[in-house]
Amino acid sequence: MDDVPLRSLVPGVLAVLVRRGADFAAAEDAVQEALVEAVRRWPEDRPRDPKGWLVTVAWRKFLDVARADSARRRREDLVEEEPAPGPVPAGDDTLQLYFLCAHPSLTPASAVALTLRAVGGLTTRQIAEAYLVPEATMAQRISRAKRTVAGVRLDRPGDVATVLRVLYLVFNEGYGGDVDLAAEAIRLTRQLAAAIDHPEVAGLLALMLLHHARRAARTAPDGSLVPLAEQDRGRWDAAAIAEGVGILQAALARDRLGEFQAQAAVAALHADAPTAAETDWVQIVEWYDELVRLTDSPVVRLNRAVAVGEADGPQAGLAALAALDAALPRYDAVAAYLHERAGDPATAARLYTEAARRATSLAERDHLTRQAARLNTRLRG
Repeated sequence: MDDVPLRSLVPGVLAVLVRRGADFAAAEDAVQEALVEAVRRWPEDRPRDPKGWLVTVAWRKFLDVARADSARRRREDLVEEEPAPGPVPAGDDTLQLYFLCAHPSLTPASAVALTLRAVGGLTTRQIAEAYLVPEATMAQRISRAKRTVAGVRLDRPGDVATVLRVLYLVFNEGYGGDVDLAAEAIRLTRQLAAAIDHPEVAGLLALMLLHHARRAARTAPDGSLVPLAEQDRGRWDAAAIAEGVGILQAALARDRLGEFQAQAAVAALHADAPTAAETDWVQIVEWYDELVRLTDSPVVRLNRAVAVGEADGPQAGLAALAALDAALPRYDAVAAYLHERAGDPATAARLYTEAARRATSLAERDHLTRQAARLNTRLRG
């Protein structure tokens, strides 16, 4: 049985149990047991109302545990008030779960894991494989997260910015195991966009779609990284680009600019250029200026230095770079690129080598090492 439709019911079912009075950890365990039951029984007898069936089964499993746990006297009232079976209201409770899973008391790693489990409906094994950690380690992380939010009530407005940050973290993790986390982040952000009318939610969805559209062209057949300027743009996903640009335009028209909309605007300008040479770098610099105003992020300033180097020449880019902390991630790689553009291959080769030492991924390290070797070969020749 295809598990995607089943998974899509998880947040609504979980939220119903929490709203009825179950604490988050117990409700989540009951929903997981109901899912196991569904996988076993639905292929032979799929119910007319799948969500209602899951709610009924999960609630009964929760009550079974509540009855057996004599130490939790406070749940005895819930046993006497079991709702009669019947259709479940169609209201969307997913948004409340997003806010709960992105609770400020959780670490980013725990918030991401809990979101994937509770909202995404992934199993602990799937999440562990995606993050390349042992299943036991991920189980402990999720259990701690569930304990942390066990007493949190879903009756206060949540912080949309925190939810978006968690989804952005999921997207940036990429993929591993049998779960593509980038695609999962897009699926979850679509859910959020359906549950809440917010321009930054739309901005994040547009950003994800525009970045994901270039995915097939980012690596060569041997697995090596292909820089944006060298990518085969014919391999970009035109449909995803069109969708992302359309979503972004609608969000920008509301005149409530935020960080993710500005990032998506930069991505849209890259996607709109038929060739790297035709990229509108002047407008990209203007969008980075907006991002600096919105975030004052050193990473944004670093990316802006690259754009300035393209728009106004490498010396201008190096001048912008000089104002930043040399300890920033990717600082040496940016400096190497700008020095090469400025006609200083010796300095560029040295900086590429240093950047390779500091790289956080094997693919990035290999790419930077090849760049250094290319320039060293040219210098020796």
